[in-house]
Amino acid sequence: MKRTVLTLAALACLGACKEEIAEIPLPVNMTVEAVSYYCQMSVLEHGGPKAQIHLEGMPAPLFFAQVRDAMAFLKSPERDHRVVVTYVSDMGSALDWSTPGIDNWTVADTAVFVIEGGIRGGMGAPEVVPFADQTKAEAFVTRYGGRIVSLEEIPDDVVIGPVDPDIPLTEPTS
Repeated sequence: MKRTVLTLAALACLGACKEEIAEIPLPVNMTVEAVSYYCQMSVLEHGGPKAQIHLEGMPAPLFFAQVRDAMAFLKSPERDHRVVVTYVSDMGSALDWSTPGIDNWTVADTAVFVIEGGIRGGMGAPEVVPFADQTKAEAFVTRYGGRIVSLEEIPDDVVIGPVDPDIPLTEPTS
């Protein structure tokens, strides 16, 4: 009897633990209805990598036409909801710069990012270019310049603040 009570108590605890584990939402494919959070323009109308941020209690993610903008959102203290997960385009599996893909998402926390490479993003500002594969990021740096960092290592000044219009930026070629 005592063993049965202990077993039931242990199962009840396990059940309670299971309920506390929040499910991470899966990435949402980009469609014509996906509009960029800041500019309200269709994300499909712009080249370069994209991002989506899922917020606690919100039924749909916030889309961003440029990863730089999503990183600025993440660094902003002015959010009403907790970030559950952030997905970014895996540019290592993108068809090309102008066609980054609608479903090749990778979790931002595990991605690597090329910064300071002088690459123009979808909205014209310097871009933070995400990759799921370190080797593909290294090949990008060899071709276009910049440096590779993790999400936590992206400096505030790379994503927040004004963009100098006199700095020449390029758009990667296929």
